Amino acid sequence: MNTLGPLLWLRLRRDRIQIPIWVLSLATLVLLSVPAVTASFGTLADREALVRLAISAPSVLMLRGVPQGADVDALLFFQLFTYLAVMVAFMSTFLAVRHSRAEEESGRADLVGATVAGRIMPLWATALHGIGASLLVGAAVAAAFVLSGFDVVGALVCGAALTATGIAFLGIGLLTSQIMRTSRGANGLAAAVIGGSFALRAAGDAAGRINADGLSMTSAWPSWLSPIGWAQQTSAFTANDLSPLLLHLGLAAVSFAIVAVVQSRRDLGASLVADHAGRASAPRRLRGSLSLVWRLQWPSIIGWSITGLLFGLLAGTLGETVLDLVKSNAGVLAALSSIAANPSANGGTGAGFVTDGAIIDVFVAAMFSIVGVIAAAAAMQAMMRMRQEEVHSSAELLLSTPLGRIRWLVDYLTVGAIAGALVLVVAVIGASIGLTRSVDVADRLASVAGSGLAQLPAALLLLAISALLFAVVPRWSVGLSWGVLLFSLFIGQFGGLLGLSDTVRALSPFTHTPLVTEASADWSAAGWMLALSVGLALLAVVGIRRRDLAQ
Repeated sequence: MNTLGPLLWLRLRRDRIQIPIWVLSLATLVLLSVPAVTASFGTLADREALVRLAISAPSVLMLRGVPQGADVDALLFFQLFTYLAVMVAFMSTFLAVRHSRAEEESGRADLVGATVAGRIMPLWATALHGIGASLLVGAAVAAAFVLSGFDVVGALVCGAALTATGIAFLGIGLLTSQIMRTSRGANGLAAAVIGGSFALRAAGDAAGRINADGLSMTSAWPSWLSPIGWAQQTSAFTANDLSPLLLHLGLAAVSFAIVAVVQSRRDLGASLVADHAGRASAPRRLRGSLSLVWRLQWPSIIGWSITGLLFGLLAGTLGETVLDLVKSNAGVLAALSSIAANPSANGGTGAGFVTDGAIIDVFVAAMFSIVGVIAAAAAMQAMMRMRQEEVHSSAELLLSTPLGRIRWLVDYLTVGAIAGALVLVVAVIGASIGLTRSVDVADRLASVAGSGLAQLPAALLLLAISALLFAVVPRWSVGLSWGVLLFSLFIGQFGGLLGLSDTVRALSPFTHTPLVTEASADWSAAGWMLALSVGLALLAVVGIRRRDLAQ
């Protein structure tokens, strides 16, 4: 046991920057949201109107969760918790893969395993480190709610729900590290699990039952298949029910047990999904740099694409459910009519907006705003692979051949663009399958294709930013790239809630995606984003030519 302390200290030192950033950013989001909601919806009548409007819009329920009343604290939990839970899930899975499968790839696990630490002790150190990080996030968010003047019990329940979510997904991240051969594949599979969990919760919330008070809802059964849905069922600040968190602990215990058994029996570097035996000689298609980049990237790209497909299928399948809900509830229809009368909301253009097809189109477009983020993440992760190649000295070997730096960078940009586009294409295909029985099928398919295309310029712009960061500040490029994505997502999703100015909100590419639900969508912003993407990519080309390879 004397090796546990040094191993744990090593992990704390390696994450001395990442973990504080996660903790402070999530706590800061809570602190900033409280005054924004209080200022915007200060009266009970305003909050009740907002909750009724949210209940009337299944697309909002899919993004935010189910409301549990109109009090300020309950409204904050409704607005923020799903986003916080997803971020904690990504934090935990990234941490798990970084300190397990990535260690095996780099060869450090061989060195540690050759000492008295053996095979299992590094695993326990990673588990304790991840649990501590989850506890820290939960404590910080709870403290932020308490400092904002909210009920202490509700704040602690919210913090406990986030902690339990982090621990559950820590187990999932460790499990995917045993399943997949590479850290990219493990992160891709973990991302697919998170996406599936979000999709199940979204489906359950969209199909939930409105309670008698008209200000709260009960989720449908799909939410109970999702760790994110379990955490939401705690209903912090209202019911304060901790019993759903037992499901998280059970999932984590089972995952840790499976990981411990597999870790003790498999060879280092091996995985449950084994690589197939290679050919004696490479086929022609693998004789170029571009094909090599694709060969290295395709498992994680497939993982991201599966996530996009799930969201697409969910959007298309639930389109008719949303339509039935709206048409069966006069209050919901009236609320949507009020949205339609506001040209700035959801692209509404008046009473003509409330048609069967238009309702489905708005719902699908809202779902594709999530798919756009997934596509951007897939594209940026493909680009970030360049940094791993540089750190592991593979880039030095490649560039000693006739392969030039510009071609090397362009190949990764190409694969990144293909990754983002592929996520959107499969999402469109999935949504189209789900919409085959909808009203005016041809119009619905055209609308969903437009929704997918509208997200591509933002994904390409973020890809170009990631390439420029790699070319200019390679040592910081990975962290900064994820930071740019999270900042863009945060501004796009919560800029309106926090009352941020249009200038600040304009910094997020996701705020410039065309509203394809409008009769005549404005694609000018998409054109500008594409032009800016090309310009940033050219700057990246100049930067990669001028700098030395960095470790």
